Formats: sequence, C-alpha cells, structure tokens
Amino acid sequence: MKLSGTYTVGKWDETPYDVIEDRMKVTRASVEYAFSGDIEGTAKVEYQMFYKSFDDKDPHKAHAEYVGIMRIIGKLKGKSGSFAVKDNGVYSSGVAKSGLSIVPGSGTGELSEIVGTGAYKADQSGWIWEFDVSF
Repeated sequence: MKLSGTYTVGKWDETPYDVIEDRMKVTRASVEYAFSGDIEGTAKVEYQMFYKSFDDKDPHKAHAEYVGIMRIIGKLKGKSGSFAVKDNGVYSSGVAKSGLSIVPGSGTGELSEIVGTGAYKADQSGWIWEFDVSF
C-alpha cells in the first residue's frame, strides 16, 4: 500500500561533538516531527550527522550525511500503533533526502505486523514523505 503526506519539524536540537580541521564536524540531533496525510501522528528521532563541509553563517551551504532511528506514533489509514524506522540520508545545498526502512518487528498495536520502505525530501518549499507498506 502506497502512503504519502507531509511533515513539520517541532524541535531540532543539534550539538557538535567533534570538529575536524575547522571544516568538518560530527553532530548529534534530537528531532521531533508531526506527520499528516496517510499517517497522522508524531515522531522522535536521534540523528548522527557527519558534515563534509559546513558554514556557520549559512547552514544551507552545508553537506552532511546522516543516520537515525525514528519512532512514529499515531494512526496509519485509521489503524493505531507505532513503529520504528531507519533513516539514512544526505543534506546538500539546502535539500535533505532520505531512504527509510521500517525496522522488522518494531510495530505495536494495530500496526504490529507493519513492514516496508519509504523516502522523504525536505527543502525550502516544504517537507514530503512516502512509504510503501503492508501490515
């Protein structure tokens, strides 16, 4: 089943923990999202991010790769529950693109059997996501 929608960022708390040659860095980010569309709910994710380049004055000039584990809680096509998602992406020139994979066995409630993959894209024009799932 194909699903799609939008999301918004409710919280983004990012902290560097290693700066390399003043041009690269490694950070942790605690993030909260609100989903709308075929998934109505919230998500929390912890990212580890490696910046190949960054500009403190203009974050849109940065290039980073990131990984995270996200837990989505809410309703999917009217079915309640939660599930975990592996998020693996790239941020470059102000655009974030990620591949998503639902962690097998992570579903709860009416989503206990959920499996699937997806993607999202975020840029200055908005945030969109899509999943291809079965449950």
